[in-house]
Amino acid sequence: MTQAREDTAPDRAGLTAGSSGAVASRRRRRYSVLTSRDKLILALMVGIPLIFDLIFIWGPTIASVVLSFTQWNGVHPLDGSQWVGLGNYEKLWSSYAPFWEGVKHNVLWFLVLMLIATPLGMFFAILLDREMRGTRIYQTIFYMPVVLSLAVVGLIWEFQYSQDNGLIDSVFRSLHIGNVDWLGDPNVNLWATLVAASWRHVGYIMVLYLAGLKSVDPSLREAAAIDGASGTQTYLHVVFWVMMPINIVIAVVTTIESLRAFDIAYIINHGKNGLELLSTLITNNSISEANFIGFGSAIAVVLLVVSLVPIVTFLTRMMREEKQ
Repeated sequence: MTQAREDTAPDRAGLTAGSSGAVASRRRRRYSVLTSRDKLILALMVGIPLIFDLIFIWGPTIASVVLSFTQWNGVHPLDGSQWVGLGNYEKLWSSYAPFWEGVKHNVLWFLVLMLIATPLGMFFAILLDREMRGTRIYQTIFYMPVVLSLAVVGLIWEFQYSQDNGLIDSVFRSLHIGNVDWLGDPNVNLWATLVAASWRHVGYIMVLYLAGLKSVDPSLREAAAIDGASGTQTYLHVVFWVMMPINIVIAVVTTIESLRAFDIAYIINHGKNGLELLSTLITNNSISEANFIGFGSAIAVVLLVVSLVPIVTFLTRMMREEKQ
């Protein structure tokens, strides 16, 4: 009898352990954070944008890289006979003069936005942060060009620069100053276009920087004022360094804006006659009578590589700060 009881004891222990494991398993399933419906919704919310990103972003990007090694014109079938290797890139560097003009103009575009338009937008943000009278009205006036697309901005300034009915030449005529061919003269049209681009960029930077200024702890300025610092000293030695993350964002945004400049230049004269930019060269070579899609793709790859530099730098810095 005693032996039988001893034999059944391990069986009961095993049953108890098995039943407790089953209960724990049921509890884990019962109290799961995500239900099947939640998982389906999550998969759709992540999967659908990912599919669109692969189709419309990464697909064309990879295709451009591949096509940059060919002389495909978009008409004839793409086969091995159209493979030219690094021929398109060699042509860019050695014999295609507009490429270096586009590089020079993009660099000039960057310098004007970074050294003139961006500081001007930051200055306006500092003034509006002082809660002067009519601040809301000024914010609306400065931000209104940002709401407009670059295509509309280009049309507006094309009318302003018109030699016949434009406001600027009308003022010049009233002052007995000769007309200026703002958009036709290759020595002038780039600077005229930069004025239009800066008009929009100033408002964009102003809004970004004003939002950053509103987030600065007021106690920092109060402490600086108690120490006898002026408003300028407080900004240069306290506020500017506190807003370093915003400053980096603004620098990256300005760099990207200068690299992707296209709309205004293309609307004015299709990016020719002094307005050559890398973006307009891509369009003029890929979508033209000759259809040099392979050659245009090579320019696009160069622009992509250059654009990755500020983006990767910004993301690396942000990830490093998050880890700290």
